[in-house]
Amino acid sequence: MDGVTDTAAIASAVDADTAAVIVQSPNFFGCIEDIAAIEPVIHGAGGLLVVSSNPLSLGLLEPPGKLGADIVVGDTQPFGIPASFGGPSCGYFAVTGALMRRMPGRIVGQTVDRDGKRGFVLTLQAREQHIRREKATSNICSNQALLALCASVYLSALGKQGIRDVANLNVQKAHYAANALGSRRGMKLAFASPFFNEFAVHLGDNADIGAINAKLLEHGFIGGYDLGRDYPELKGHMLIAVTEQRTKEEIDQFADRLEELL
Repeated sequence: MDGVTDTAAIASAVDADTAAVIVQSPNFFGCIEDIAAIEPVIHGAGGLLVVSSNPLSLGLLEPPGKLGADIVVGDTQPFGIPASFGGPSCGYFAVTGALMRRMPGRIVGQTVDRDGKRGFVLTLQAREQHIRREKATSNICSNQALLALCASVYLSALGKQGIRDVANLNVQKAHYAANALGSRRGMKLAFASPFFNEFAVHLGDNADIGAINAKLLEHGFIGGYDLGRDYPELKGHMLIAVTEQRTKEEIDQFADRLEELL
C-alpha cells in the first residue's frame, strides 16, 4: 500500500454507466495522486473527472484542469479562515468552459455601466434562478459570503507569489517534520508517495494512538489522527499535518515528546 489510488482498481470499477469519478489530491493520507494517469481511465469510459484539492497546494502543484479534470472542488479554509472547531467555511467550485453554463449558484462578472464605470453583475445563470424557482439549479436563499470575503481578503493580501511562498513553507516544514520523525526510535513513515503537508507515521502495531495523543496534549501538542479508526490495517498509524504556522523548534519538540512516549 503506497497511500494513493490504485488506477487498475478504478479501471475495473468504471463502465459506460459511470457518470463521474471523484479523486482527492492531496488525498486523505496526504499523498499526491497521479491525476494524469487517472484521467484517461475515466474519460475512456465516458465519465467526468472530478478532483477535490486543497487550494493552497495548488500554489505549487500543477492545476488539475491542466491534467484533464472536468470539475475541481475543495475547501477554502486554508485561505485565512479559522478552523473554528470544524466550521463554518466555504468551498470553491470550478469547471471547464464546456460545463460553465451548467454550474449552480451565482457567478459574478466584471463589466461597465452606461457611463463606462467598472461594475460587477451576476452572469452565466439562467433566469429561472429568480422567476421559476422550481427549476432553479441551486438554493437561492443560502450563501457563504462572509467566509468567501475572508478568503478573498487573504488571497488579495498575499497575491500569487505569496500563495506560492506559503505553499512552499508547508512543503518544507512538513518534510522537515517527516524526516525528523522518521529518523527517531520506533517511528517510520508509512508511505513513500510524494506529499504536501500531511503524512502518515507508523508508531508500532501496539501503539495506543488515543493515549499518546492525550499525553501529547498535556505537553501542549495536538497529536495526529488515528488512522486505525478508519483503516484497521493501519492500526498504530498517526496522520500528522504541518502548516506554515509551525516553527522548527516546535517541530523538534514534538518529535522529542513523541519519541519519549514511545
